[in-house]
Amino acid sequence: MLVPTIAMYAASIGSSGGEIGIIAGIFALSAIVVRLFTDALVGRLGKKRCLFLGLLTSLVATAGYGLFPTFGGLLTARILHGFGFGLSTTFAAALAVEVIPPEHRGEGVGYFGLGNTISMGSAPAVGVAVFSAFPPQILFALASAACIVSMTLFLLARVPERPAGQVKKERISLLHHFFEEGTAVPGVISFLFGFVNASVNTYLPLMAEEAHIAYAGLFFVSGTLFVFLSRIVGGKVYDRHGPFSVMFPGVLLYSVAIFMICTAHSPIYLLCGSVFYGLGAGLLMPAIMTWLFNVVAPARRSNASATYYNTMDLGTCLGIVLLGTLAGHVGYVAIFYGVLAVMGLYIAFTLWAWKSGQMTDRRTPPSGSPVP
Repeated sequence: MLVPTIAMYAASIGSSGGEIGIIAGIFALSAIVVRLFTDALVGRLGKKRCLFLGLLTSLVATAGYGLFPTFGGLLTARILHGFGFGLSTTFAAALAVEVIPPEHRGEGVGYFGLGNTISMGSAPAVGVAVFSAFPPQILFALASAACIVSMTLFLLARVPERPAGQVKKERISLLHHFFEEGTAVPGVISFLFGFVNASVNTYLPLMAEEAHIAYAGLFFVSGTLFVFLSRIVGGKVYDRHGPFSVMFPGVLLYSVAIFMICTAHSPIYLLCGSVFYGLGAGLLMPAIMTWLFNVVAPARRSNASATYYNTMDLGTCLGIVLLGTLAGHVGYVAIFYGVLAVMGLYIAFTLWAWKSGQMTDRRTPPSGSPVP
């Protein structure tokens, strides 16, 4: 609910385009910072307590948005929320992969992501509708309620956890706290996806407003339906044929979506673009995460999860700040042409990774033939 509306809320209290970019981008930066301490937190608290701490921190930050309607207050709450988001996303994924059989990891991660997919698709539309019809405090109260529901469901769940004593302690460089060793190529792909995805999630409502296109919130609702469909199919394809068979179609579909956003002139046309957005995002996100989990040892899965979210959030942070600053000069419609150029780079890098034999994991032979 807060991904697109935080920018709208910041604009409503008089923040400039640059300040809006900082407020939106600092969220991802603070999430990256807290993930640098993944190893230390797991050793002291364990994955389950780290996840609960992240959810609790997110609740406190969300409640604080409406209490301090100034740039400084909003920035502080956003930093705190980034800390909570960084913890909860990292350890939720790391706990989920503990219960997924290795031979079905692509499919299992896809199903795990469906909850996030549904929320990220439907919640922005709800958030925009609530923000447009009611005072901002109502929106923040609903988001706080969602945090409470998440905490309650977590307390009711029964999830096994690898005991901390079984994990061998190693000296890890600062670089590898951010970027798990051996994950450079999937990390770059995750970074690029974070950059382009942030542009849609953050600036599409403002682009639609500038272009006088109504019902922009329906873009996310429609996109969610097609993310759901592509995740179900994509995970099974990944398990049989490896990452390229899922990622390359996903990149092409997402590129079509960005092109249609650039050239959107009516609600129907924009809604058609959401179909390609949903199909592309639904293929890419679980494939990148599964790839990262498959190239590291089981004891390093928390770090692989942190790498996935760190690289994606770094792309998100840079994308939001750069595009927000640029939008202050050229407008929100024009910045999506820059995003389309980044998609060209994304396609080129994906092809290079495949041609050079980099796009394999421990369960997929370099040829990309089916896994036995």
